[in-house]
Amino acid sequence: MTATLLGSADAPAASVPSTGRARRRGRHRKWVLLFLAPWAAGMVLFFVYPLLATVYFSFTNYDGLNTADFVGLRNYVFMFTSDPLVKAAAYNTLWLVVVLTVGRLAFAMGVAQILTKVRNGSGFLRALCYLPSLAPPVAATLTFVFLFNPGTGPVNTILGWLGINGPLWFNDPNLSKPSLTLLTLWGSGELMIIILAAMLDVPGDLYEAADLDGAGPWMKFRKITLPSIAPVLLYGVVNSIIFALQYFTQAVVAGSVASGSADAVGNSKLIGFPDNSTLTFPVWMYNEGFRSYHMGYASAMAVLLFIVSFAFTAILIRQLRAGKAEAH
Repeated sequence: MTATLLGSADAPAASVPSTGRARRRGRHRKWVLLFLAPWAAGMVLFFVYPLLATVYFSFTNYDGLNTADFVGLRNYVFMFTSDPLVKAAAYNTLWLVVVLTVGRLAFAMGVAQILTKVRNGSGFLRALCYLPSLAPPVAATLTFVFLFNPGTGPVNTILGWLGINGPLWFNDPNLSKPSLTLLTLWGSGELMIIILAAMLDVPGDLYEAADLDGAGPWMKFRKITLPSIAPVLLYGVVNSIIFALQYFTQAVVAGSVASGSADAVGNSKLIGFPDNSTLTFPVWMYNEGFRSYHMGYASAMAVLLFIVSFAFTAILIRQLRAGKAEAH
């Protein structure tokens, strides 16, 4: 009888701590949800809703003003079978994806590797290499078109002094995309700084151990530096691919200014100059949506671009995880 009475008296006292912890967890969960609410609202308002609306309009005939008419897969069928310029736009974008990704990573890694060896004035040199990335894309493109002007540009003038006939650069269909690549590499300071920070974080004792083993510079770079900065390189690859898939401003400004058809910056009467060599997928999508008012068809192109970007990112992340699993 006594044990029963003691047990019944202790039961409420033992439940007090657990009830207090549950209340604290509840309050903590509410605070977390409260702080996440602005992000969740922005995510729904600026990503989920536009994405769903774009997917819906991709199945319609919509000009942005009148009521959208449902047409099923007709926009996608037209894009893959009948659009005369979508293949050229896709080819130019794929070319930029490959060349810009490899070029940006190689350029950023090369400059970062050099800067890690600099002892005097390293801060000034890092700032100097980063500064071009702060230039607005339109201003940087206008500057490059001026520098590479075939008739009056300083680059061809200097080449002329050396007895070399300068190329047409942005006015040549074969050199317009390489010229855009040079412009993009010039502004790769942001990626360079990120890779430089990753290289400086590699433990120095690894290099000292490699020196004791007689490893050369290339062997240390391949066996120590590259594996150590692999996650940053993956970020650089994904960032460069998405950047190239969305390549728009530089292509429009360079093509329109080089053709002499621009009546204002970004307000060109002719895009893709010369011979559609600067006509990227986003540029053609912009032309269809905002100049031809084929918003339904432009939405279908946007959905395809999103799927390709997502696929590239998912494949690269999966490859990185597979590489880490093999390493362990």
